[in-house]
Amino acid sequence: MPDFDQICRDFCVNQKLALKMDLPAAREPVLDLFGRLRKDLPRLSSLQRYPDGEVALESAEDERDFLWVAMRQVSLKSGWVNPDTLDDAYRMHRTVLEVAPYFLSISPLDVDHLELVYAFDFDCEGNRDQAVLDALLGGSPLGEFADSSTDTVLDAQPFIALALSDAPDMHVYVEVRTRLPRGETAVSRDGADPLSIMLTVRRTGPVRSLADLPTHLAALAGHGERLVEQRLIPRVLLPLKERIERG
Repeated sequence: MPDFDQICRDFCVNQKLALKMDLPAAREPVLDLFGRLRKDLPRLSSLQRYPDGEVALESAEDERDFLWVAMRQVSLKSGWVNPDTLDDAYRMHRTVLEVAPYFLSISPLDVDHLELVYAFDFDCEGNRDQAVLDALLGGSPLGEFADSSTDTVLDAQPFIALALSDAPDMHVYVEVRTRLPRGETAVSRDGADPLSIMLTVRRTGPVRSLADLPTHLAALAGHGERLVEQRLIPRVLLPLKERIERG
């Protein structure tokens, strides 16, 4: 695992299992699931309910490494912020995939996609859109469209999507967020929105068996780690870090 502390402020590994049918809204299956997960993940100690309908089981908020499991109408998510190792995060995600379907009556046909997200948060003073433009688009025809001597950059949030030639059932998304999307209200622990880089590896389509989900997670992790190490760090994260440090 690279030393992400030397690259960005916070790093997280999130998982999402997206479904086609609504998850149960009754108290019993949700509480039974969360109670079962606490046996394997005792740090998950706080039950939270949010205005957008999300119900989450979370660790203590004052900890730098923060983990959570959350349910929405058609998705089950889990995440670990600043894990000591990638394997710690993967073990938690695998536990969720192994346990949750049986409490929530999830069918293999119900699975829309499974995704793994590697997210990197930076502190950035000044015009963060200008920083992104300089670091990631500088020297390109699109980047040179903006004249820094006369123009003020208002929005620079690149997004690309790729299909992997060696895994045609997987898609990769790289997204830069200089601010939270409209409707999202969560902020970082110091009260300021971070500048975020996210790499998502997604496998679409139903699964033959629920027992295959951990195997698909392992495949996503393999591709995700390779892309982070070989492409994202040298081509996106380090140039952005250097531009932010220059101010």
